[in-house]
Amino acid sequence: MVRMRIALTLPLLAASVLAQSELSGTRPNILFIFSDDHAAHAISAYGSKINKTPNIDRIAAGGVLFRNNFCGNSICGPSRATIPTGKHSHSNGFMRNGNTFDPAQPTMPKMLQAAGYQTAMIGKWHLQSAPRGFDHWIVLPGQGQYYNPDFKTPEGRKRIEGHATNITTDLAVEWLDGRNPDKPFLLMCQHKAPHRNWMPAPEDLELFAGEDLPVPPTLFDDYEGRTAAAQAQEMTLVRHMYLHYDLVVPPTEAARAAGLKGPDRSWDNMMKRLTPEQRKKWDAAFGAENRAFLANEPQGRDRLLWYYQRYIKNYLRCINGVDRSVGRLLDWLDRHPEVKRNTIVIYSSDQGFYLGDHGWYDKRWMYEESFRMPLVMQWPGRLPAGKEVGELAQNIDFAPTFLDLAGLDTPGDMHGTSLVPLLGEEAPTDWRDALYYHYYESHAVHMVPAHYGVRTARYKLIRYYEPQWDEYELFDLEKDPDELRNAYEDPAYASVVVDLKRRLAELREQYGDDTGTLGDFDVTAGIARVVHEGQGLRVWANTAGGYLLEAGKPAGTKFSTTMTPVRGRQRTNGFVIASGGDPRRDLVRAGVEFQNKQLTIIGPGGFRKRKSVPIEWDGGPVEITMHVDLEERQVVASAAGKQLRVPLPPNWQELTAYGYGAGNAETIFTPLRIE
Repeated sequence: MVRMRIALTLPLLAASVLAQSELSGTRPNILFIFSDDHAAHAISAYGSKINKTPNIDRIAAGGVLFRNNFCGNSICGPSRATIPTGKHSHSNGFMRNGNTFDPAQPTMPKMLQAAGYQTAMIGKWHLQSAPRGFDHWIVLPGQGQYYNPDFKTPEGRKRIEGHATNITTDLAVEWLDGRNPDKPFLLMCQHKAPHRNWMPAPEDLELFAGEDLPVPPTLFDDYEGRTAAAQAQEMTLVRHMYLHYDLVVPPTEAARAAGLKGPDRSWDNMMKRLTPEQRKKWDAAFGAENRAFLANEPQGRDRLLWYYQRYIKNYLRCINGVDRSVGRLLDWLDRHPEVKRNTIVIYSSDQGFYLGDHGWYDKRWMYEESFRMPLVMQWPGRLPAGKEVGELAQNIDFAPTFLDLAGLDTPGDMHGTSLVPLLGEEAPTDWRDALYYHYYESHAVHMVPAHYGVRTARYKLIRYYEPQWDEYELFDLEKDPDELRNAYEDPAYASVVVDLKRRLAELREQYGDDTGTLGDFDVTAGIARVVHEGQGLRVWANTAGGYLLEAGKPAGTKFSTTMTPVRGRQRTNGFVIASGGDPRRDLVRAGVEFQNKQLTIIGPGGFRKRKSVPIEWDGGPVEITMHVDLEERQVVASAAGKQLRVPLPPNWQELTAYGYGAGNAETIFTPLRIE
């Protein structure tokens, strides 16, 4: 305490330097503002050419901007699971949206709570299980709604009228007003915006009206010069955006008669959430432009340009609401100087996003636009104003940083490193030289293949490891910042490839990641790891319908294996799988759901076709047999003395693939016996 009083009498610069050297254990209040899908290149402090974010800029101008901060898995739930755990996805268990966060694992909020912090989580959670480690929480269910959203609380659900961004801010201010002033606090104020489907608040609807915003230089990218994966994705503006759901053009009667598809079917429910007054403002903002579009729909390049303008304006309108929220929280601190003196404010977003770059929206790739995360911090008097940090930082570092500030040691199993040493005048000489990335959600929304990789200050090596995408990409970020040319086969980069492969292997070993190992199967999806277990295979599926298949006609039609569940995953199950057509679509699964103690057949015809029967199970291995009887036109499954039958569809004339599967489970299989 004496040292602090002396520091405050020094000239501002000297006091700041002294404070920076002693940030560890200062136990500040931590105000963490977190948005969803906010790309750094849509922040004016990062040089945005399309919008202004004056309040986020206030944090950067009065504090520290991290120029090279990245995520470890560019998708909402996994990034959010990394923040409290300080661990990459394979270690915290939340690898793709649809997984369920294990609430029993150690987390930064729990540790701060145990150390005397008052903790609150408000806004978007998106981790399935209820928040733990918080004295107060109120969160959106799943993705949540923009207008008049429902919120989950420990007491149940409630609907609040208004816009999600404004409401989340209202709830955060309300909590700040009523918190325990005798405790330091962690407030995680987490916004839905600017996540798809980009429905701005009423007060932002007129922003950019009548303007044409600048077009990104790669909007018309043809994806030449990269692997085939870049062309196989489903995230282009024109081919994959939905006219009604994404671009808020109401369906015509003709469109309704033809049948609305995909998310467009939710148009009416979207609009029903709006109050009459909200709907009036909405229609006034978009009505004339929508009518002009429908009267003379643009085609070709003009259609792409129209889609881009409608999309980017609504995206940026949502960001304007987030920036206004940041301003309200900063203004609250200005009105409470006694709190502000001991509060570090952090703004970030769960990953980057494509703002028409490469003709895309969404995220997922290890390419820069989606890999990079914004990160700015401010603590007046304790952090230097206007400082930029160029060292490589990552979202695994957030939890260790908060713990360090609170005077708590970083647990040995956390992957991240406290960023506090980077907040001083000079960065440590032994700071990390490379970042690790691993994305898992392949064969799902947007069809971005699973991949992992390494990024250094200059280079990036990406490994696509599924059998249909068995390729590498190498980018020289100094010469090719837009990542338009894969230099992997260029002899001039041969030594770079060798060095990066070695560094990638080191990082995988350092973080204990043996996922992304799939064996020699021909067709895979939703599988995180396959390893040999005795004579058989240990298969970890990280989605509901993961599979490993051998392509081609098998030697018989009866398949048998013995399955043993591995404890500790979300569910315990295993399946034998066969296909009678397209191996990714025409599948039948026969297996045991151990948790539910039942024999189950799923398909043919998708997951909605299911038949089950209870079995007796003692917790040990179970033999499962599936007979695809092409003559009798039926599938017969047998296990634990029980049997199930389902009919085969007419198009099944022969088998085209076969193998193993599981759903959000890890299972050990003996070698498949075929008769």
